[in-house]
Amino acid sequence: MSDGDLNGRGRVPVIGVFALQGDVAEHARVLAALGARVVPVRAAADLGGLDGLVIPGGESSVMDKLSRLLGVAPAVREAIASGLPVYGTCAGMIMLADSIANPIGGQQSFGGLDVTVQRNAFGSQVDSFETALEVPGVSGEPVHAVFIRAPAVLRSGGEVQVLASVPASRLESGRPAKAGPVPVAVRQGNLLATSFHPEVTGDWSFHRYFLERLVR
Repeated sequence: MSDGDLNGRGRVPVIGVFALQGDVAEHARVLAALGARVVPVRAAADLGGLDGLVIPGGESSVMDKLSRLLGVAPAVREAIASGLPVYGTCAGMIMLADSIANPIGGQQSFGGLDVTVQRNAFGSQVDSFETALEVPGVSGEPVHAVFIRAPAVLRSGGEVQVLASVPASRLESGRPAKAGPVPVAVRQGNLLATSFHPEVTGDWSFHRYFLERLVR
């Protein structure tokens, strides 16, 4: 999708990037390059008029605390419940999850995505890895995925579509066992989440998918 393609539809989509912490600039660059108008979201009022929202990678516990401290968390929850398309990457996946298996004390999420996730499921910073993922519904070519202190989906509800998985052997030793592949990219209606960071790889497949398939 190019800027011309978006304009050909008659209107450029307005996409918010949750800007309290994390890879805000990286997402903004990708979205702008794909033709969206990008708006930083730091307060409840910033959610007005958006066609979609991206919650970036970063520190989910910090995002949670700041969003509640600044009073924006209830507005984000309301926007999600109202059907706003939202894409969360890494920490953003944690923020969208209905349940966190290993939260820091008192940690909350926005919820909306019927999954249970585990923070840092693949290990610490030194255990970061890259891999090529087959994601037929998103890209005709393997997607280059970078996992940095990434979460994993331990449970997903019946309405959740698994878009990509990695072998359970990738999980850090000592983590709860999970039979079969571990989901790392999921969609439920207007919500999209990935464990990895496509904003840092130059592979824009998931951002393009979000804009073309979820944002209307």
